[in-house]
Amino acid sequence: MGDTPMNGETMNGATETVEVHFEDLDAQGVVHNARYVLLLERALAAYWSRNGYPWDPSAPHFMDAFFVVKDFSITYHAPITRPGPVSVRFWIDRLGTTSAVYGFRVVSQDEAVTFADGRRVHVRLDPATLRPAVIGPELRAACEPLLASAARERDAQPA
Repeated sequence: MGDTPMNGETMNGATETVEVHFEDLDAQGVVHNARYVLLLERALAAYWSRNGYPWDPSAPHFMDAFFVVKDFSITYHAPITRPGPVSVRFWIDRLGTTSAVYGFRVVSQDEAVTFADGRRVHVRLDPATLRPAVIGPELRAACEPLLASAARERDAQPA
């Protein structure tokens, strides 16, 4: 909390520790660019599972959190050169009617080194039609701790 996204805005959010595995390294001995997607995925899965939205079709809220990735962009700043823990810092920059825009940074455990940063857009789908669907009030409330300050003011629903 109290961290700053790349645009300088004060934000809330979460930080998850994830493991870089040996198989994440490429032939040059650095984390392969495509594996950063998995680092973010591992962090989001850990956070949402702990907060009542596990990736389990038998879980009560599974269908409420039926999202697909619409857009993913990343900028690499420094290579990760060995297996071990890294931190993934993430927040929601925008919470729309049917979508959420996450910002993220992959950083060293002490947060002294930013390895990469970017954004990921999720769209909620209706599981039956696979068409965009409204993010319900319960899930919107669960997103609150992740909302960046500007998103909190702009996207929070009135009580």
